[in-house]
Amino acid sequence: MAIGKKAGNAEDDLGFGREAVRQRTINKDGSINVTRRGLPFFRTTDIYNHLISMSWTRFWVIIVSGYLVTNLFFAAVYNLTGIQNLRGADGGNSIEHYYNAFFFSAQTLSTVGYGHISPKGFVTNTIAAFESMLGLLAFALATGLLYGRFSRPSAKIVFSENLLVAPYLQGERGLMFRLANMRANTLIDLDVSVVFSYNEEVDGKTVRKFFPLALERTKANILTLSWTVVHPLNDDSPLRDITQEELERSNANFAVLLKAYDDAFSETVHSRTSYQYDEVVWGARFIPAFYAGEDGKMILDLGKISDFAQADISLS
Repeated sequence: MAIGKKAGNAEDDLGFGREAVRQRTINKDGSINVTRRGLPFFRTTDIYNHLISMSWTRFWVIIVSGYLVTNLFFAAVYNLTGIQNLRGADGGNSIEHYYNAFFFSAQTLSTVGYGHISPKGFVTNTIAAFESMLGLLAFALATGLLYGRFSRPSAKIVFSENLLVAPYLQGERGLMFRLANMRANTLIDLDVSVVFSYNEEVDGKTVRKFFPLALERTKANILTLSWTVVHPLNDDSPLRDITQEELERSNANFAVLLKAYDDAFSETVHSRTSYQYDEVVWGARFIPAFYAGEDGKMILDLGKISDFAQADISLS
């Protein structure tokens, strides 16, 4: 497939080189679609980065699971050393002994110590002392992770689900998507770029080509409502006469890179997404996602960011 007359620039390859790929270069959520192998088993920095950047649901599952597993383990240890070494651990059977040891472990781990159950003997006291030290370290680590997750500046941008080939200006077409800020903070000095990539046969070998698309507007001083990013399909566009079949045949992809300054954190934040060839809708236009309320105040409906209607894109 010949995409205009412009050749791909090696500097714009997003780190994937010229090897042909059959996947997204960037996932919809902004993560990089690369699997790493051959790494050492213990990677402290990677574990920290993973715990900081994972979803809140997974984070709390790991924290709660770790808490439960630790208490279950120490409850078993206390039972093995003899339940009679825990003063106040009454119970008539092994199940009652186990949950008494479990709750004693929870009190020791968190250094609460209600005093109803207490250890006796050198071995049990040693185990309890070790567990309390472990609890102090674990809770300090969990507190640091919570602080890191809350304090880490990040952009929460919602992108439209589809890339549209829509009417643009007078008798022209444009390739466009829409984005908006999901948070109530202020984003200023926004800078967006779109990198188009596709597979092409060169001297009998399939290679991946990358190059940036010229946009109607690459910068915005402030993001207050939604922003429709447009690549004009004019005479200067290498995609002017592209068809849906050509995009599919070349496994085309559009990577979106957004950079902005977060006024709340006073930090530069980034957001990424991508669109595959099958997420391009031909002959459609976005439906406005904002309107004036009864009091005259503008209302942005984030649930309508992806809404579109069919439109005529025949060239006049």
